[in-house]
Amino acid sequence: MGGFPISMRNPVVYPGPPPADTDVVVIGGGVIGVCTALYLARAGRRVTLLEKGRVAGEQSSRNWGWIRQQGRDPAELPIMMEALQLWQDLAAETNVDFGLRQTGVTYLAETEKALAGYEAWAGTAAAHGLDTRMLSPDEVAGMFPGLHRRYVGGMTTPSDMRAEPWLAVPALAGIAARAGVRIVEGCAVRRLDVTAGRISGVHTEAGRIACGQVVLAGGAWSALFLRNHGIGLPQLSVRETVVATEPLADVHAGAAADAGLAFRRREDGGYTLAGSGRSELFIGPDAFRALPHYIPQLRAAPFDQGYRPAAPRGFPDAWGTPRRWSAKEESPFERMRILDPAPNRRLVARACRGFAARYPDLGPVKVRAAWAGMIDTMPDIVPVMDHSPDIEGLVIGTGMSGHGFGIGPGAGRCLAALVTGGEVGHDLSRFRASRFTDGSPIVLPPL
Repeated sequence: MGGFPISMRNPVVYPGPPPADTDVVVIGGGVIGVCTALYLARAGRRVTLLEKGRVAGEQSSRNWGWIRQQGRDPAELPIMMEALQLWQDLAAETNVDFGLRQTGVTYLAETEKALAGYEAWAGTAAAHGLDTRMLSPDEVAGMFPGLHRRYVGGMTTPSDMRAEPWLAVPALAGIAARAGVRIVEGCAVRRLDVTAGRISGVHTEAGRIACGQVVLAGGAWSALFLRNHGIGLPQLSVRETVVATEPLADVHAGAAADAGLAFRRREDGGYTLAGSGRSELFIGPDAFRALPHYIPQLRAAPFDQGYRPAAPRGFPDAWGTPRRWSAKEESPFERMRILDPAPNRRLVARACRGFAARYPDLGPVKVRAAWAGMIDTMPDIVPVMDHSPDIEGLVIGTGMSGHGFGIGPGAGRCLAALVTGGEVGHDLSRFRASRFTDGSPIVLPPL
């Protein structure tokens, strides 16, 4: 299973050096950047993927490991359904068993209001031919033997999958490298080189690379990178704490969540736990700038998030993090190669207590590891996947809002098509960058 989340302690796999020129530079070695680079290479482009730290070092190895169609925004769902098939295709292209299993995702309803929301979303699923179905209280009890809690019902999608993210994304990077992608770790992009309003290259800590197109897939760092070019994007990042238990009896093979706890079985016999709806926002300058865009989200769920007065030093929205720097200056991306926030120990203990209360017959729930990640989030909880309206040749793929791991292959293929002018195959208007500046209302997903 490896050491769970990837960090700077992991050895460099792709040392470089970077080339002097390439067709496309992809900024960011998470699942979105890796998949975008892979599909660009398959489209015949010379691709260089630059990662300031390690491939999958941030949220791409820190997430829950759910590959979930269930509960998706209706505009995301077709891309996610494609991604599900792509995951299976990609798994067949590597000899790395990264735990891809079709074990389903289930939402458990504690209130009639929650159940009504699931029933409404099930209509969207049916319209797309998805295998989602509603569960009665007795069906929930039968599906989760030993669960010492009664629910009013639930919703399940048996075709949904799970995988071990710290294994999966490096395996995808291996596929990309074999397809011809030039991956370089430990190489931060400081600035874009823009000539007459269009991309002519990138300035990295190792020098300039000439290119005609760039994909920004920088996760929680994307808004900071864009701000240095005078582009505002109301993206923030929130901390989420995750727990890996020691091996326990097999009570459920898939992934499930109720209002207070999410859990999934891991390949090593333990469970990955997280507090459902327990993210934490570190308040900084960008949080104040973006506040008007987030008011609908705050009104809809004012207590789903914790707040901290300041981010740790060097984080993207920390009070002391520079917002402007030149191509010759050390950038914030070099000063903090990997966002590695400390887990909230109170939430670690709460998740373990919650799992033990739901399954008291399991015995003690012991922590094998705990970690946290910074999730790049947007006011409407869906990403930006679009050409930049400000710089020709720049494509933006960010703000996956905690949904990026599962949708990664589908989103990467779409972003690659935006670059090449190929067939996207999906309506991306919901994900346009201009939706925060053209007067459009903030529309939240149904779940």
